[in-house]
Amino acid sequence: MADIFSALVLGLIEGLTEFIPVSSTAHVLLAGHFLGFRSPGNTFVVLIQLGAILAILLVYFKRLLSLALALPRSERARHFVLAVLFGFLPAAVIGAIAHDFIKNVLFETPMLICVVLILGGLVLLAVDKIQFKPKYHDVTEFSLPMALKIGFFQCLAMIPGTSRSGATIVGALLMGADKRSAAEFSFFLAMPTMVGAFALDLYENRNMLSFDDGMLIVIGFVAAFVSALFVVRALLDFVSIRGYAPFAWWRIFIGAAGLIGLTLFG
Repeated sequence: MADIFSALVLGLIEGLTEFIPVSSTAHVLLAGHFLGFRSPGNTFVVLIQLGAILAILLVYFKRLLSLALALPRSERARHFVLAVLFGFLPAAVIGAIAHDFIKNVLFETPMLICVVLILGGLVLLAVDKIQFKPKYHDVTEFSLPMALKIGFFQCLAMIPGTSRSGATIVGALLMGADKRSAAEFSFFLAMPTMVGAFALDLYENRNMLSFDDGMLIVIGFVAAFVSALFVVRALLDFVSIRGYAPFAWWRIFIGAAGLIGLTLFG
């Protein structure tokens, strides 16, 4: 029952934090550490992310369907799909090469995660204060070189605590996107990235998972899906009005609280 409760809580945390720039992986790993929750090869943390991705697919279903139907006749649609694939490419290559190091070293270093959370919060505060003059207000306008560069920014999130959405959003902002389109491109880029991570991690750990592990993953998966629905629907309007400073302060708070907790309780 304790593991079921932990899986439910961690799934809710994953869904609430996947698409905001606070690092869902850091939140789930730290919460799991203090809850005493363990999964073989930290597979739970990666596999439940697909629940959050399904929430994106549901929210954007009509737009994705229109995009798919437009591919044969629309150069703009083909360009956008190619841009997302360009953005995904760096993570696909570097993630496959560094997979074992990420899972066995970085995921197992909670002190590092807390420090990265704080540093990322400071970076986000600095970026939020910059008066950008955006050139792009629509994700379909992003050039292929721009998408590829954003993809390299996304790779920074392989260090837990960095935040995949935070890294891609900052990268997009620095290259001329406005806040709304930066967040939206992060949503679209999450789809192939998280599906790829899911498939790789499931394959790598296929012989380590038991029936009980599978049940806990399903619980976390469903919880992540439900909670992510609320975040996805509200996030774009929120960042357009409030910016990213609230998330930056939250990162700093969680990172500092984690450091204190690790110092006191290990």
